[in-house]
Amino acid sequence: MAVEAELLSLADVRAAAGRIQPYVVKTPLLSGEAVAGAGVWLKAENLQRTGAFKVRGAVNAVLQLSPDQRRRGVITLSAGNHGRALAYAAQLLRIRCVVVVREDAAVSKLEAIRRLGAEIVLTPIARWQERLEAEQRERNLHLVHPFDDPAVAAGQGTVGLEILEALPDLRSLVVPVGGGGLMAGVAVAVKQQRPEVRIIGVEPVQAPAVNESLAAGHPVMPSRLDTIADGLAAPYTRPFNLALIQRYVDEMRTVSDAAIIDALKVLVLQGKLVVEPSGSAALAALLADPSIPRPAVVVLSGGNVDGQRLAAWLGS
Repeated sequence: MAVEAELLSLADVRAAAGRIQPYVVKTPLLSGEAVAGAGVWLKAENLQRTGAFKVRGAVNAVLQLSPDQRRRGVITLSAGNHGRALAYAAQLLRIRCVVVVREDAAVSKLEAIRRLGAEIVLTPIARWQERLEAEQRERNLHLVHPFDDPAVAAGQGTVGLEILEALPDLRSLVVPVGGGGLMAGVAVAVKQQRPEVRIIGVEPVQAPAVNESLAAGHPVMPSRLDTIADGLAAPYTRPFNLALIQRYVDEMRTVSDAAIIDALKVLVLQGKLVVEPSGSAALAALLADPSIPRPAVVVLSGGNVDGQRLAAWLGS
């Protein structure tokens, strides 16, 4: 996989930062002392435009489309956040956007995608990829994949640039992992500047696509895909992302859904930050292991949570 690992560089991430700057928020690095003690910082991508880091990669990819690709329009698959981000990017350029979404997606995420003018195609999670390919072929749309795309990963990597700018003495970085686009991009941005920083990726036990693929030495279908953290429930990873994770990420860990919800409660009630389960997964891993070297940054990847679900979790 060495060839794929050369497809993304620090220069690519820096170019993406300049390209997307007018369209995204430079999110704050907030003290995490109230939720995890001294020396912990929270990269608040839940405060990002469209409510998650995904807008960085989507905008970077769409801004680089050819005139023909713009004319045809774009398509993707998403649990909600990437679809919303791509819909936002497509709206900027006034191009067509279709999002193939798993049928159990949060209603709030579906409504947000529709408000941005995109068309939604609902499908069972077991047919997610199959339906994406059929729709793309029939409509002749350009695919902007949620993670298997160097332009998307470069955009997500801008999170890493902002972290190092705000906290130059960073020792550890804890990042949630779904398909691996955020992890791949951030790892390139950080490790190519500060190779001594320890980077830890975190997946749900109930959606271990990257952990199981690393164990196999190549992408494999996850053994299960029933986590409450829908934004991390990628149906697969791909060689591009896996190669970068193999090269730059020091360790992959898993956390239970119960730990994810406990961390979400801490963030909401003690940190005063609204996050979705995907956004609290990295904090769950840090809370489980206080020995992670500090200063440490935890990436809160998104905050697009359904109100009724949030109320139920807080009341449990």
